[in-house]
Amino acid sequence: MDTVEGLRPIAQAVGLSLAQLAVAWVLHNRHVASAIIGASRPEQISENTKAVEARLGEDIMNSIDDVLGDIIERDPAKAGRPYDVMTRWRASETA
Repeated sequence: MDTVEGLRPIAQAVGLSLAQLAVAWVLHNRHVASAIIGASRPEQISENTKAVEARLGEDIMNSIDDVLGDIIERDPAKAGRPYDVMTRWRASETA
């Protein structure tokens, strides 16, 4: 929870809630191919839309990464790229 609270000032600085910042970070992260977001209430759709419209500059992305520290995997070789995962899956299906 301390890490999450460390993100609160960044979210406030860019005018987003913590949930919106999380979605915006995923959408701006060059290591993420797509984001799947859902809603159980209509107002969550509006909230998610604000995150989609947010523009996070490199300085904000770096600030978020600084707060997250080692929580996220930054090595693509360890994380796997979607294309590589699908290629391995297709190869296993034909074997």
